[in-house]
Amino acid sequence: MRSTGCLKACCVADSARSAHRPHILHVHGSFTLGGKEARAVRLMNLWGDRARHSIVSADPVALGARDAIDPQIDVDFPDSPSFAGKPGLVRYWEIAKFLKRFDLILTYNWGAMDATMAHHVYVSLWKLPPPLIHHEDGFNADETAGLKTKRNLFRRVALRSAHALVVPSVRLETIASQVWKQPASKIHLIRNGIDIARYQAAPEPDAIPNLIRSPGKLLVGTLAGLRGVKNIPRLVRAVAAHRDRLQLVVVGEGPERDAILAEAAAHGLDDLCMAGFMDRPWRFIGLFDIFALSSDSEQFPISLVEAMAAGLPVASMDVGDIANMVAPANRPFVVADEGGLAQALGTLADSSELRASLGAANRQRANQDFGEAAMVDAYAALYGQAMASPYILR
Repeated sequence: MRSTGCLKACCVADSARSAHRPHILHVHGSFTLGGKEARAVRLMNLWGDRARHSIVSADPVALGARDAIDPQIDVDFPDSPSFAGKPGLVRYWEIAKFLKRFDLILTYNWGAMDATMAHHVYVSLWKLPPPLIHHEDGFNADETAGLKTKRNLFRRVALRSAHALVVPSVRLETIASQVWKQPASKIHLIRNGIDIARYQAAPEPDAIPNLIRSPGKLLVGTLAGLRGVKNIPRLVRAVAAHRDRLQLVVVGEGPERDAILAEAAAHGLDDLCMAGFMDRPWRFIGLFDIFALSSDSEQFPISLVEAMAAGLPVASMDVGDIANMVAPANRPFVVADEGGLAQALGTLADSSELRASLGAANRQRANQDFGEAAMVDAYAALYGQAMASPYILR
């Protein structure tokens, strides 16, 4: 039987939904299916008819993630002012007028920062400005060696009027506080989570359609947008050091595809499988024997959580929160350089017992710490509070 408090909460929720279904704007630098896009789409799909959504991309042709949105979701991709260009009051005014028509504005990463700045510049002119929540999941290739001073200053100013800043990693939480000078009350650390149960079943052997397995070899797999920051050529070289016993599978699409193929050819990796974009990773990620990440920069990669949930051992570069994400026994295989990555892959290839024990430990860690429910509740609470309707997305 429901408690009185629960009944009141449900009544409030039902009343809020019937009175007003919020219109949420999502502003992305690009909307190809990476970690932040997968999370945003997952939340949209889970919330169903509780909200309607509009999505814009600063790169208007980068909209590949739209295919992952449930057909039942009320979503559109409206014409909008350009969210890429030089700063300017006139341009920001056009953006601000566009933003004003929504109930909640969600911006993602540096590529959407012009929307955040336009909101800040003109928010004082509006009697009831729509709340804006910025999400920072990581950095582009041009900031992997170090954050840019001008961008840091721009972020400090643009974020002043934001209702909240959401980050998925402890490292980003520290940057938000110490570098971008955001108050602790504005920063929300919400770790990425997934539906762990989906990853328990063994995948079908042909789940990756164009994969032709090389006899006697283990599969090293990675999931990534094929961008420079993911540094897949580094992984190609690390696998090539063991090409007599390892085969590489790359799931993803992007502008670096030809460069990856060229690197594979140069290092004699003639059985590389470039699987292209594939959604619903629980269908296939369990086919890998080892999961690998070779990125120059990550924060809290969802693909890593997916691999852990599928019970895989991990070899990865030591970036972002990865060393703290994997099970303690797997941490020696989170390494500082390319040589270490090749060595980690070799060691994992040597022992089926080691792979099994690390995979089991990673699965346990994912079950314990990276479930989806806590993440969904945290976002629903934050977005609802920003719209002064705490139960509107629940």
